[in-house]
Amino acid sequence: MNGIIFDIKKFAIHDGPGIRTTVFFKGCSLDCWWCHNPEGRKLETETVSVKPGGDASDSRIPARTEVIGRDVSVASVMEEILKDVIFYDQSGGGVTFSGGEPMMQPEFLIELLQLCKENSLNTAVDTSGYASWDDFEKIYNLIDLFLYDLKLMDDESHIKYTGVSNELILENLARLSSMGSKVEPRIPLIPGITDTEENLEAIAEFLTPRKNIRQVVLLPYNRLGEDKSRKFDLTYKAGQLSVQSGDELENKVEIFRSHGYGVRIGG
Repeated sequence: MNGIIFDIKKFAIHDGPGIRTTVFFKGCSLDCWWCHNPEGRKLETETVSVKPGGDASDSRIPARTEVIGRDVSVASVMEEILKDVIFYDQSGGGVTFSGGEPMMQPEFLIELLQLCKENSLNTAVDTSGYASWDDFEKIYNLIDLFLYDLKLMDDESHIKYTGVSNELILENLARLSSMGSKVEPRIPLIPGITDTEENLEAIAEFLTPRKNIRQVVLLPYNRLGEDKSRKFDLTYKAGQLSVQSGDELENKVEIFRSHGYGVRIGG
């Protein structure tokens, strides 16, 4: 079994507990205005034009080409993962499959998860939730933690800013949370879009009946998506946004604390 990935990050500390290896899958069904990994959207290997220093707008600098994504076997990915077993053991870490959207390559993902479990590795999947329930059922017993993105509760806004409805995402989250405590909601705080009091209150109210969910993760805005969009000469739909201050973050944390949730800032 082969799949398409665009990166393997070693010693990751924001993609689940402990020290982890994060495998980034190509392909995503969403088209978020603030996407942090725009090079991972297409489910294919692609050749892109890149400016040195990442400034794709400067016509004086000659562009070079870069291949994004590579076709890899399950065995080759596992070889990289197993090199760092000692760090997982010492830190309580493991392996996280991210993207893009790993659920877009379900069979490849399942084979990797099965081998991780055979090697007693902790496993996490970072997902938008936009996938068939059948695929979630297939991987449920192979997963220790779902890092589950929640972006917008208003469906019209969700369609506007991500390109898809949130109906399937919310339905899958409700079903996963009813099965146990493997789900950790992660909320990207995009200024003026997802970080509004109205949206965060709506998320908290949606989560309240999910008794197996007692902690949320708030992901402060950073400019990684802006930087990558410039590098790869892509349109960054969210525009130039300001990073939240400490006081602003504390106000958002308090919304969830007032509903009885533990809150962690950052992965």
